[in-house]
Amino acid sequence: MSDKRYRFLDLGQVNGPFKAEIEEAVARVIASGRYVGGPEVEGLERELAGMTGTPYAVGTSNGLDALRMIFRAYIEMGEMRPGDEVIVPANTYVASVLAVTDCGLTPVFVEPSAATLNLDPQLVDDAVTPATRAILTVHLYGRTAWDATLADIARRHNLRVIEDNAQAIGARSTTPGLHGGNMTGALGDAAAFSFYPTKNIGALGDAGAVTTFDPVLAATVSALCNYGSDRQYHNIYEGFNCRLDPIQAAILRVKLPRLTEENAVRGRIASIYEEHIDNPRVTKPLYTADGTMVWHQYIVRVADRDAFRRHMEENGVETAVHYATPPHLQPCYERYAGLWLPVTERISREVVSLPITRCTSPEDAHEIAAIINRYKG
Repeated sequence: MSDKRYRFLDLGQVNGPFKAEIEEAVARVIASGRYVGGPEVEGLERELAGMTGTPYAVGTSNGLDALRMIFRAYIEMGEMRPGDEVIVPANTYVASVLAVTDCGLTPVFVEPSAATLNLDPQLVDDAVTPATRAILTVHLYGRTAWDATLADIARRHNLRVIEDNAQAIGARSTTPGLHGGNMTGALGDAAAFSFYPTKNIGALGDAGAVTTFDPVLAATVSALCNYGSDRQYHNIYEGFNCRLDPIQAAILRVKLPRLTEENAVRGRIASIYEEHIDNPRVTKPLYTADGTMVWHQYIVRVADRDAFRRHMEENGVETAVHYATPPHLQPCYERYAGLWLPVTERISREVVSLPITRCTSPEDAHEIAAIINRYKG
């Protein structure tokens, strides 16, 4: 057992460089007397829209609610109705699918590419039916899930494209989006962001946002998040309470300008892993340095995951698994358990996440790579 510990994540250490500014931001909100909505939320919405290149951003209580409100808004706008189909990646976190089914929509699971672990665009066209209304593309692990094939399918079939951008804030695409943007969050018709504390830009609690090019969608999401009201005590929808907390908004305004720096830190660690991990028993992720991957997670694949994680733990390296059970095998989705999704299920058995945050120094990354190279299976 190694005496040195390589932490997977320490949020105190991650947020340490911003401590004084975060305390000042929180104090500013307390002194303002505005504890719901107000200038901090409006400021973050404006800054997020500017960063992504979209004209509209709406703060939400968390990433799942951001995604739920998008689908619910399309229903309220008459573009979707319960029972309509949404193409979803089979390899994703369950929240992506929860947002679909919560609105009474039907998820159609499509296998991932074994190379990218994201939705395989080549399989999407065959999944489209007369009931399909949208494609949900998830930028999993920080990798942009967008290309000319997906854009062509969406245009040919007149489908909405919704991005689950919970894990890839700041990533870019080499293929322009439907409305000309090239940042994640501006590739489709609407996008959901999560600022959960573990994300590349994380709040000190739950927070999320929606970005879009559509003013009607933005207004509908905003109303739905505020009890369905377009003005005080006037409820045009059966809405929810999904508003972004202004303290979290103020904290995120401290951290958002550091996004490029944060993603660069992760990119440097990924480049060390890419160069120095050399073990035929360990499959590294597809490596790119063109901005299409912001390394929310660094995922390797190992046939005997348990043995590999034991080896890492014995050598002081903390690891995690994202995700051990795919959505269609979760107990809540028993109705989908019989689906034939062998690529997704194999990925779920093999993936291991390595440390890749500010907690991991370049020296640590070299040492972790050496530990991996000693793994014998």
